[in-house]
Amino acid sequence: MEISSGPAFAFGEITLPAGGAVRVEAGAMAMTRGDVQIATSTRGGFLKGLKRSFGGESFFVNDFSSPTGGVVAVAAALPGDMSLVTVEGTGALLVQSGSWIASDTSVDVDAKWGGGKTFFSGEGLVLLRCTGQGELLMSAYGAIRSYTLAAGEQVTLDTGHVVAFDDTVQYTVRKAGSWKSTILGGEGLVTDFTGPGRVWLQTRSSSDLIGWIQSKLPPPASRS
Repeated sequence: MEISSGPAFAFGEITLPAGGAVRVEAGAMAMTRGDVQIATSTRGGFLKGLKRSFGGESFFVNDFSSPTGGVVAVAAALPGDMSLVTVEGTGALLVQSGSWIASDTSVDVDAKWGGGKTFFSGEGLVLLRCTGQGELLMSAYGAIRSYTLAAGEQVTLDTGHVVAFDDTVQYTVRKAGSWKSTILGGEGLVTDFTGPGRVWLQTRSSSDLIGWIQSKLPPPASRS
């Protein structure tokens, strides 16, 4: 696996050995080389595909395989970095919606209901729950930073900057301060993570990007 052109416009090239395969988010493939075949499915049936779609991913996934060896290259929808993470098989990796881009076929990508915690963060109702053993490729808007928390150690992230975290990490969503500072100070809601485990963040927020674009658009009445 080779990641190039980061952190602004990361491009991932996955080398498949003879008989190898990789699972890719629908629409993320940018290039293939060699004898590469593609199979599209819901991977796990209708309900699993439906849960992934609730998590911000496509209802379908693509499995690329190669009898003799080849290369599959992937690119994310937003400009930013990619990070290759190992799923150890002893726990789960929880990935924020839209950040999973590819993984070994031995890694199961499912959806885990986040309840009110992620609902109030504005980041969606579900997290993708990745289990099994293998490599997983995550994408982000901006660069990716990772932190390893010791037991009881805490870090606080703006909710729009969360990419992924181990399921050993506990998390709670709260206001950044008082309601006044939340509304007027522009900080909104934050997520407190408590170790042990790993946490990944992105240096830019797609929600902020959307807000900036909307602020530049003309009022609805003037668009007609």
